[in-house]
Amino acid sequence: MKETTQRLLEKASRAIHTSERSLQDGDAEAAASRAYYAMFYVAEALLGEKGLRFKKHGGVHAAFGEHFTKNGIFDSRYQRWLLQAFNKRISADYGVEADLVSEDVATMIGQAQEFLQEAKQYLSSPR
Repeated sequence: MKETTQRLLEKASRAIHTSERSLQDGDAEAAASRAYYAMFYVAEALLGEKGLRFKKHGGVHAAFGEHFTKNGIFDSRYQRWLLQAFNKRISADYGVEADLVSEDVATMIGQAQEFLQEAKQYLSSPR
């Protein structure tokens, strides 16, 4: 595994931890943002292992779908979760009245944890 990949996975893990603390503190907006970034870092790590880097979130989203879900390496739910989390992050970060429900954000955090674990399993298995 590349060093950059490992660093991105560690960053994703920290983002999940921060997301959990933010939700416990009652800040659903910050929690949603960090949960999204955890998923984003996981997708970046996976793409980076293939030598692919992108400057924009949309590029990462599309490439993850192209290189990992379209061909069945990862279930399409991970692509869906990534895109849904992105939309919630945009609402949380830029919306004045983001109506994020704590239960929905807790679900996002669980999805980020599952995505991270699935990526680690994939990256540790022989390909």
